[in-house]
Amino acid sequence: MRTKLIIIVAALIAVGGVALAGDHLRAATETGQPAVPPPAVPVVAGTAHQGDVPIYLRGVGTVIAYNNVIVRSQITGQIVKIAFKQGQTVHQGDLLAQIDPRPYQAQLDQAIANRDRDQAQLVNAQANLSRYTSLQQKGYASTQLVETQNAQFAQLQAMVKSDEGVIEQAQTNLSYTNLTAPIDGVVGIRQIDIGNIIHPTDPNGLVDLTQIQPISLFFSLPQTDFVEIQQQMAQGPLTVEAYSQDDKTKLDEGKLDLIDNQIVQTTGTIRLRASFSNAKRMLWPGELIDARLLLEMRHDGLTIPPSAVQQGPNGSYVWVIGSDETVQTRAVVVSQISEGQALVDSGLQANEKIVAEGQYRLVAGTRVQELQGQEAQQADLQSSVEQEIP
Repeated sequence: MRTKLIIIVAALIAVGGVALAGDHLRAATETGQPAVPPPAVPVVAGTAHQGDVPIYLRGVGTVIAYNNVIVRSQITGQIVKIAFKQGQTVHQGDLLAQIDPRPYQAQLDQAIANRDRDQAQLVNAQANLSRYTSLQQKGYASTQLVETQNAQFAQLQAMVKSDEGVIEQAQTNLSYTNLTAPIDGVVGIRQIDIGNIIHPTDPNGLVDLTQIQPISLFFSLPQTDFVEIQQQMAQGPLTVEAYSQDDKTKLDEGKLDLIDNQIVQTTGTIRLRASFSNAKRMLWPGELIDARLLLEMRHDGLTIPPSAVQQGPNGSYVWVIGSDETVQTRAVVVSQISEGQALVDSGLQANEKIVAEGQYRLVAGTRVQELQGQEAQQADLQSSVEQEIP
C-alpha cells in the first residue's frame, strides 16, 4: 500500500513538474526570454552485456534414496547385541545386531551327529553288501539277501544326503543370528532393543537402512519441454543443479539419467530423474529441492539487470538512454530471468545503456542524470526498500 502511495505521489510530482515546466516555457516565450530546460532526472543506469549465458529449465523435486532396506531377521530369537549407533554410516557386511546363537548352534550339532551316525551305518551296509555279493557269486547267499542289503545301502545313502541338507539348513539359520548390513548406507532409528525377541514378521524390523551416496532426485517439468530435452540429451548428458527451497544455496550438481516413459496427463508434466554423488551429503531422502536442468549454454547472450525490464500494455520494454542523455522506451523479448540477469532475445544491442532504477519518473524524451558510485548504491537501496514495503 505504501509503495503504491509513493508511486502515485511521485507521478503527481512528475506531472506537476511537467506542467510547471510548460508554464515557465510559455512565460519565457511571452516575455521574449530564452526557455530554461527542466532539470535532469537522476537514474541508475545499466549496460547490455554480451557473453555466455546458461539456459535453465526449473522444477521442484524430491530427493529419493538410491536403495532403501528394512533390515529384518529371517529367524526368531532374542537380541543379545546391538552393534551400531543410530544415524551411523555402515558398509555392506557390517554387523548390526546379534541374535542368541545357542539354540541354532545346538540344532547344528544335532544335525552333524545324525549325519555321522548315518554315515557309520552306511559304511557298515556297504561292507555287508560287498560280502554278500561275494558269497552270492560262490553260491552261498541268495539273490534276495543281496537285493535286500543293496536296498538298505541305498536307503542309508539317502539318509546321509538328507542329513547333509539338514546340516546346511542349520548352518544357514546359525548365520542368520548375525544381522548384517546388506548395502552401504546410513542407519535410522532402531526399532528394537537388546533383550527383546525379534521375528521375521515384525513390520518395522530392526532398523531402516538408506543408501545416500549416490542419491537420486525426481522432479517434474511441463510436457512442452519434453521434445527439447530429448534433443539435447541426444547430444550428451545434461547437467542438473540442486538448490535449496529458497533457491539461494547450491547443494550439489549431477547428471540427468532418466526421462519417465509416460507423461502425467492429469498435470501435463513429465517426470525426470537425476543422480548425484552427494559427496558433501547436502541431499537427504525426502528433501524438497529446486532443480535446475541446464539445457544449453547460449554464447553471446545479451543480459541486463532484471530491474530494467518494465511491463506495459504491449508487453516488456526498457528505457534506453541515448547519446544526448534522453530516454526512449523500446520493446524487448526476455526469455529468462536467472542469477540476477535478464536474458534479452531481441530489442537491444550490446553495450547499449538502459535505465536500471528510477523509471517511475520518466516520460519519453526526458533528460536523465546517471548516478555513479555511492549515489547509485544508495538509490538502488532505497528502491529495494520501497518495493519490500507492503
